[in-house]
Amino acid sequence: MNRRFFSTALALAALSACTQTPARPYLPPSPVDRLGGLMEVSVVDRATGRELPIYRANGEYWVAGRPGARYALRLRNRMGERLMTVMSVDGVNVLTGETAGVQQNGYVLSGGERADIAGWRKSDSQIAAFEFTANGNSYASRTGRPDEVGVIGVAVFRERVAPPPPPPVPMPFPRRDGYSREESAPRGDFEARNKSMAPAPGAAPSASADSAAPSESAVAQSRSQPAPSLGTGHGRRETSYVGHTTFERLRSSPDEVVRIRYDSRENLVAAGVIPANPAPRWPRPAGPTPFPESEAGYVPDPPPRY
Repeated sequence: MNRRFFSTALALAALSACTQTPARPYLPPSPVDRLGGLMEVSVVDRATGRELPIYRANGEYWVAGRPGARYALRLRNRMGERLMTVMSVDGVNVLTGETAGVQQNGYVLSGGERADIAGWRKSDSQIAAFEFTANGNSYASRTGRPDEVGVIGVAVFRERVAPPPPPPVPMPFPRRDGYSREESAPRGDFEARNKSMAPAPGAAPSASADSAAPSESAVAQSRSQPAPSLGTGHGRRETSYVGHTTFERLRSSPDEVVRIRYDSRENLVAAGVIPANPAPRWPRPAGPTPFPESEAGYVPDPPPRY
């Protein structure tokens, strides 16, 4: 009986200790490296070759840029078909230099293909590198379009595939008396048969236009931020080859849109997007004290045995 009571007391003591343990603090979700279902999108630091962490805060995705660093937008087609991407940085189409719209020209990737878009397209063989810079020095601000600085957009379109051609119509077999079956058929049936044999009209392909960069004009804008906000500059020229193709969209609206905002790490920490100091996974109890009593004196005698 005593043994059973002793075990129950231990169980009650353990339950009481569990209820007094403080709850673990909330941990923000871990950052991801890539976004997108049809087209996988990530931001790559070209100096290190590593993908920048993407943080989620208040329903939006953010990356922290470093002023002066060059970066690229890495795309990977996750489908087994061609996809077209209309890409914008700071509200500007990276291929044509127009104020971005989803119906403009873009890059076409084959099924499973991966590509790094590393700059503003200047020609079939050259780009101007993407680089993080001050807001006022961004390409969008210098061309008079500072309102959308700090955002990257990728609109993905699936392709309309033409149906296969109809099978060839078999030639009528002539009769032995010299008359074909069509000649002996009524006139109305013959005309209907000819209409069914007419080939279906094909869809007109869409041709891509040459890229054109707008002229630059000096425009600066300041914002009330803990540190100057970032934009994307018009960096040095680099060699990058592309070809031309035709692509007919399956529908007028994008099948997927990936939106990533960016700013300096200081600003993202100040805005609470990136935690300033990582919170501990659980609260640690106070450690033992080597000198619990600091009163001066000597070692006292022990209490008597009896």
